[in-house]
Amino acid sequence: MKIAIGSDHAGVRLKQDLIAILVAQGCETIDCGAYNEDSVDYPDIAEEVAKEVLQKNIFGILVCGTGIGISIAANKIPGIRAALCNDPFAARLAREHNDANIVAIGSRITGNGMAEEIVKTFIKTNFAAGRHQRRVEKISALENKCRERV
Repeated sequence: MKIAIGSDHAGVRLKQDLIAILVAQGCETIDCGAYNEDSVDYPDIAEEVAKEVLQKNIFGILVCGTGIGISIAANKIPGIRAALCNDPFAARLAREHNDANIVAIGSRITGNGMAEEIVKTFIKTNFAAGRHQRRVEKISALENKCRERV
């Protein structure tokens, strides 16, 4: 499995730990930055991860201090459904109900062990479709409608 991952400066350490865990599990990672703790702008990282997710039809992981800003930025990109998850239950439902393609995690809120469980749950959970399919399609229709207004 291939996964795009990125963080701002606040999430670099957690991102590096998650990459090591993913690689140990046989995943291939695409590191979209940041590469050190020098200040960077999280919208730039969100855009890079989203680009990989959309082009390669893979999952993405985003990390910033709270996970809020980076998930907001990612969700501005049509086709991205980024879910801020603070526990594995939210990660499971983000995949099952919302067909989320990016999980966002706050490094200042979520410890490494919990972040690992969130990521593992997110990548192993399938979209349930069924009654949820209609709602995901409505999200896509809303994106298209808003693009037309601009």
